Amino acid sequence: MDDDLLIPKKRSVISQAWTRLSQIYQTTLDRWTPYTKCRWFCTLSLLLSFGLRVFFKQGWYIVTYALGIYHLNLFIAFLTPKIDPAMDFDADENGPELPTRANEEFRPFIRRLPEFKFWYSVTKSTVIALVCTFFDCFNIPVFWPILVLYFITLFCVTMKRQIKHMLKYR
Repeated sequence: MDDDLLIPKKRSVISQAWTRLSQIYQTTLDRWTPYTKCRWFCTLSLLLSFGLRVFFKQGWYIVTYALGIYHLNLFIAFLTPKIDPAMDFDADENGPELPTRANEEFRPFIRRLPEFKFWYSVTKSTVIALVCTFFDCFNIPVFWPILVLYFITLFCVTMKRQIKHMLKYR
């Protein structure tokens, strides 16, 4: 009975194939890491193809709106520091400042969402949205100018708050 526990179980063919595919996928991502401009160029061309598809097919405005909100969320996380000075209650009343003496600690700006993860999330969400445009079940009829106005308002309010926060805490 104890001998069954000591024998290592062989993984199934599907599990081995999935592991191998995930290794290939991760290797490809690792190779793309140093090529920032090329990565963003490919992502922007993907976004452009999505925009052209939505424009020429005249639909999928809900998908476009959801993609815009998600990208706005990612962008704000990209601009926000990992350690938010607004939540640092130990700091002075004026907020954190650069060190003025040699013995003071210098804390560099570390983003809450690193650039690579930002790029990866934008690319992945754009591919998902582009795939959604091939299915009519996602083409929900809406009056799109209201969505555009609401998105512009949301963008302006959010960015105004973010810029004020950035100016306040330098």
